[in-house]
Amino acid sequence: MAPYVDEATLSSQKPHHSQGRNPGIRAETLDGYQFTPTYHDGRPTIWDPRQHNGRVPRLEILAAFDEIFEQFDVVRAYCDPPFWQSEIDGLEAKYPKRVFRWETYRPTQMHAALERMKTDVMLPESQFTHDGDETVGTHIRNAVEVARSGQKYLIFKASETQKIDLAMSSVLAHEAAGDVIAAGYTADEDEYVYY
Repeated sequence: MAPYVDEATLSSQKPHHSQGRNPGIRAETLDGYQFTPTYHDGRPTIWDPRQHNGRVPRLEILAAFDEIFEQFDVVRAYCDPPFWQSEIDGLEAKYPKRVFRWETYRPTQMHAALERMKTDVMLPESQFTHDGDETVGTHIRNAVEVARSGQKYLIFKASETQKIDLAMSSVLAHEAAGDVIAAGYTADEDEYVYY
């Protein structure tokens, strides 16, 4: 599988504090099934900094990457780098040609990724399915479209208390899967996941 991780859910204004972030990993298979990967013991790869003394558990998140790369055939992972540059450098070195930086602050590219996700999910003939993760669903419902110039939009929190980090993870997982498919990659007998 090829997981996609939205490191935007891992970034903050202060790199060692949560600043209202809920880091999490989303993955998507080539046949369009999106899910939250789990550790070997069944815990989801979603972290609430309140359970970690108000900090983002960086080492635990990096350990989750390793488990995912062991469990699945990861074809591509997109990571949003702000405040995670060194960690992403390490992941790129450890998993070359599979981990890529994908900056969510680029309006044109982010708008295109949002449009791809919206279109692919809403089409009646869509192959997209998901695990029904309730936390992810809440984050998606919290996201509001905010207009930008050039007939574009981005998504933001409806309020400071509402989280959207896992919505971003879902969009980037889908973008990674779509980019790999567009590049001509096909799965043989195994399933692949993008994150």
